[in-house]
Amino acid sequence: MTPIILAYIGIGLMIALAGIGSAYGVSFGGNASIGAMKKNSEAFGNYVVLSALPGTQGLYGFMGYFIISGTGVLTEAITWTQSSAVFGAGIALGFVGLLSGIRQGQVCANGIEGIGSGHEVFGSTLILAVFPELYAILAFAATFIISGTL
Repeated sequence: MTPIILAYIGIGLMIALAGIGSAYGVSFGGNASIGAMKKNSEAFGNYVVLSALPGTQGLYGFMGYFIISGTGVLTEAITWTQSSAVFGAGIALGFVGLLSGIRQGQVCANGIEGIGSGHEVFGSTLILAVFPELYAILAFAATFIISGTL
């Protein structure tokens, strides 16, 4: 295996895992929204916001690729050290995006169910949904810092 292959495996995992986390997260929110609209369709705007929130993890994975590709290191001249850094960043951002997207979707789905039942929990749900998001932001920031060392 050449170093460029390892780097691109890391990039692929970064994008794929973070995207999968977002897909699951927004699906949880969408499913909860459909159930909640049967009880309270007037809060559709709140449902959309909470359903879309876990989609950011996939964006972080995609932006991670652009951050790394902007360094110009993704060429045949990449060293093993550089490719290992890209691979490590890909694993870190990918898995954090996967898990935080899923868990954020679950938090949002519970809030959507609460809103559908007539409770005023939109603001509280947004605040609580920020906690899993924080870890995705930290993983993206780590990817940015790693790209600066390439």
